[in-house]
Amino acid sequence: MDKLEIKGKLNEWGGKIKQAHGNVTDDDLKYEEGKDDEWFGRLQQKIGKSKDELVDWLRSLG
Repeated sequence: MDKLEIKGKLNEWGGKIKQAHGNVTDDDLKYEEGKDDEWFGRLQQKIGKSKDELVDWLRSLG
């Protein structure tokens, strides 16, 4: 998953991620250019999935 895909879908995913995992905050979802690994790391910690599982789950959201 590349940064363009993340940036393009983040608004769409945000609500769905927070609905599925109430402990995820807007700060957790904040994406900063060049910090892809940090963004994935924050979500992995909150959601409890590996990076591959997280990518697959995000893609399934739409």
